[in-house]
Amino acid sequence: MADENMDTPTEKIEETLNITPFDKSQTNIDDKEMQKIKIEENSDKTNNGQTNNDPGNCYCGKDRNLNIAELLCAGCSRWFHESCINYQLGKLVPFMMNYIFMCKNCSPTCVESFKKNQAPFPQMCVTAIANLLQLAQKDPEQRMLFHKDRDIIPFIECHWESMTTMPRRVTQSWHATIHRALLKDVGTLFTMDENNTDGQLFGLTTPDLVLIKPNYEAMIKGGHLKITEMGVQHVVPLSTGLRGRNAKRKFPGEGTGAGPGKKGRGSDLTAPKLPAHGYPLEHPFNKDGYRYILAEPDPHAPFRQEFDESSDWAGKPIPGWLYRALSPSTVLLALHDRAPQLKVSEDRLAVTGEKGYCMVRGSHCATRGTWYWEATIEEMPEGSATRLGWGQEYANLQAPLGYDKFGYSWRSRKGTKFYESRGKHYSTGYGEGDTLGFLIVLPNTYDASHIPNTYKDRPLVKFKSHLYYEEKDQVPEALKALKPLVGSKIVFYKNGVSQGDAFIDINKGAYYPTISIHKSATVSVNFGPNFKYPPQDLVYRGMYDKAEEAMAEQSMADMLYLSENEGKLRLDTFSL
Repeated sequence: MADENMDTPTEKIEETLNITPFDKSQTNIDDKEMQKIKIEENSDKTNNGQTNNDPGNCYCGKDRNLNIAELLCAGCSRWFHESCINYQLGKLVPFMMNYIFMCKNCSPTCVESFKKNQAPFPQMCVTAIANLLQLAQKDPEQRMLFHKDRDIIPFIECHWESMTTMPRRVTQSWHATIHRALLKDVGTLFTMDENNTDGQLFGLTTPDLVLIKPNYEAMIKGGHLKITEMGVQHVVPLSTGLRGRNAKRKFPGEGTGAGPGKKGRGSDLTAPKLPAHGYPLEHPFNKDGYRYILAEPDPHAPFRQEFDESSDWAGKPIPGWLYRALSPSTVLLALHDRAPQLKVSEDRLAVTGEKGYCMVRGSHCATRGTWYWEATIEEMPEGSATRLGWGQEYANLQAPLGYDKFGYSWRSRKGTKFYESRGKHYSTGYGEGDTLGFLIVLPNTYDASHIPNTYKDRPLVKFKSHLYYEEKDQVPEALKALKPLVGSKIVFYKNGVSQGDAFIDINKGAYYPTISIHKSATVSVNFGPNFKYPPQDLVYRGMYDKAEEAMAEQSMADMLYLSENEGKLRLDTFSL
């Protein structure tokens, strides 16, 4: 455990107050050189030679206030009050040294940036004693020395999440580590007085609390900061993470560093690469009254950067508005929106049934306009059958299309058309080798209901390294909302020949290309643009064209959501 190995080189804390931990393996600074950096050398100036008491401190221009958390800018070396900073900083305590902060005047993007690092125990002791000293100034005694068990450890325990990104220790073994850290740096960081009454009491070698600050000079040499023509810039690490059921946050570095032969989970912020067909091979299915929508990080969401760089969200649910529904770039058969027993081909353009009727929908839907797609019956063994057509999102996946009010189908046997389980004669049947066309005409009107759902207010769940929005089915409400859409219709084609209008004034809604199969028939689909039998009697769009349009619609829906909720989407007020 890290708290049981204080003598290792990577855990050694240099003999100075203003130091922030960094990886010495990434720099050529040795311990002797670092020990030359003394508090006295920095007592009158900060890293850029400006005094700590510069009257230009903070945006407000007011002097420092040691009773509240303040941050030192790595660029201009000015102090900024926590209350004056727009960036959502999370929990902080005064006299922290384990952070990197850039004010908006120094940031190349003119936006504040903040990163809290893991604090080693000696540094946590300095912060704790400094806060105790500041609090003691209000007491008549004005104590300068504090007891490990009565003062220092209780303060650290109370403010653990504010002081460091380390996970809170489950056992109390870290108490002994605190004691070793205090004793080890007596004379450099700490003073100690021992008497028969109180035992060992600890203080700071330099009680001037104004001097406690991050050592940005060491961070520059350590690679955490870099000097460019635009000034000092924060180097953002590539690996931080999210994890867990209910999409809980992962501590930076957690799950990494697996030994030889072990599988390390690595970082979840670097989303696993999707297969060529654009959807995870292992995924949750839409079933049992819930639907799952694949999500991706939304770079335009407010406080996205703060969330990515903060560790305060470790183990907590992720706000849904930080993500967005992923819009597939190609129209294919949906892997998640199907009955699990159906076998979808690797290219997601063919499906084979098994046993009783069950269904698969396409990945995209139509809400207005005229759309067309084709299906070819590749195999139809004896006793098998299909019902193909158009279905809404609530059409039952474990039933034939046309079983309920959410779908309209054309059956292979006898050419019967189905809606709400009622079959009517429509045309002659079709079979193996036939290519069928499916045309839907929806009035090309502009309606608020055409805007796709953003799902940003839904909870996120994690499944096999990917995040999904989880939405509960609202079937009763959807049934009540069904109304005929005047001017709409569905037409079926067999080998290029129109079979006439199958359904007129269908229910209003979003319609997906839908296939339902009985037993082991195989159906391939063609969403365009090169159709075998393109309709000649009207203007239409192939379903392939819906992919690009859906991306634009989804982006617009996301922007509307973020605009309508501007000022309400905050990390500090988020709750499920």
